[in-house]
Amino acid sequence: MKKLFSLILILTVISISFSQQNEDDINALSIFNEYSKAKNYEAAYGPWMELRNRNPKFHLGIYSEGEKILKYKIKNSVGEEKIAFIRDLIFLYSQRREFFKTKTPMGKFLAKSAKIQYDFRKELNISTLELFNSYDNAFKSDLKSFNNPVDLLTYFKLAVELFDDGNKTAEELFTKYDEVSEKVESEVENYTVKLNAFLPSDDSMEVTYSKKDAQKIRAYNSYLKGYEQISKGMDISLGIRANCENLVILYQKNYEENKNDGLWLQRAMNRLAGKDCIDTELFVTILQQKNNLDPNPDTSYYLGIIKDREGKTAEALEYYNQAIELQTDGYKKAKILFKIATNFKKSGSFSKARSYYSKALRFNPSMGKCYIAIAQMYASSAKNCGTDNFSQRAVYWLASSEALKASKVDPNLKKAANNSSKNYLAKAPQKSEIFSSGREGELISIGCWIGSSVKVPNL
Repeated sequence: MKKLFSLILILTVISISFSQQNEDDINALSIFNEYSKAKNYEAAYGPWMELRNRNPKFHLGIYSEGEKILKYKIKNSVGEEKIAFIRDLIFLYSQRREFFKTKTPMGKFLAKSAKIQYDFRKELNISTLELFNSYDNAFKSDLKSFNNPVDLLTYFKLAVELFDDGNKTAEELFTKYDEVSEKVESEVENYTVKLNAFLPSDDSMEVTYSKKDAQKIRAYNSYLKGYEQISKGMDISLGIRANCENLVILYQKNYEENKNDGLWLQRAMNRLAGKDCIDTELFVTILQQKNNLDPNPDTSYYLGIIKDREGKTAEALEYYNQAIELQTDGYKKAKILFKIATNFKKSGSFSKARSYYSKALRFNPSMGKCYIAIAQMYASSAKNCGTDNFSQRAVYWLASSEALKASKVDPNLKKAANNSSKNYLAKAPQKSEIFSSGREGELISIGCWIGSSVKVPNL
């Protein structure tokens, strides 16, 4: 009986102890959370550290709010104290992965840790190689959640730094470029598909979105803008290091040992094409070898370009259509269609170009640059597609209308599209001319390849 009583007493004491501890933890969480919400991070620091030290796995808020608190402390400290806070923030990310693994994507938080090291590389006395390895670990550990545009660009810039210092070969640099570019492209496709789900089937339709959907659309467009900037930043960073001459030397040297490696051939082919090295003998060799091993939409498309440059338009068109047929992914199909359209646009085959731009829009409705390109072709054809000066200049109304469509489907093109529209309108008949002509409200038929009509604005 005494033993039973003693056991009950012990359990009661333990229960009270746990209850008290839990209450203390809740109180500490509540206190620092309120301070943090009010952005009084100095006051939040004490109770936050108290709870973190006592029970680090108590609540995710220890880490989500703790990140804000430590960033404040870093910003408002100097010397050794600042370094200590920096190191503690890095440790905090590690703690979060330990205690809240399922809510802490490895790639994302390893990248956060790497970025802190990068931002304070001087204070921490960290080498370029160490920084690159930190980002590289995040990239290789969890590619899916390593998707922050800034982190991806920083990662590649570090590779460029290592190359310039003689710590990476040209092949290693170009391989890293391809890897990061492929990641960026996959993210662009991901957000483009998400964005397209919100676009109306008819570009003339006006749609009102809920607050939640509007937020999603803004977020998707923001990410797309970020990834576009990354691509530009990577190309700028690469610069002359990847000009035609350097690429040909590199790929020529490594061709024999890699000629049966489909991935190597694909990347070499794309890189040479990206730098307009299509006319080189090496490009043709790599293209033919890739086509023999593994024909795909890209090989068909590049074969089409070669035939185009040889003046064999019919054969080129066969290859272009083959590329479209081979590609089953709608987003990627739109990219090929856009490239084909642009080739026709450059050669002055505007009717064919418009046809392929229109096809591209069917597979990727948010590809606003198609509308910009069509508007440019209309504008450049104004003098050739009207019966008199008034109808010739009326073509600019069509061009303006087409340019504005781009801003509706791609907000990132809004500024460029609006500027283009204004420029075209300035070249169209003005109010005084409409009045003196007596053609207000008239429907004007536009001939030649355009084959459309435009209504003269009402005054």
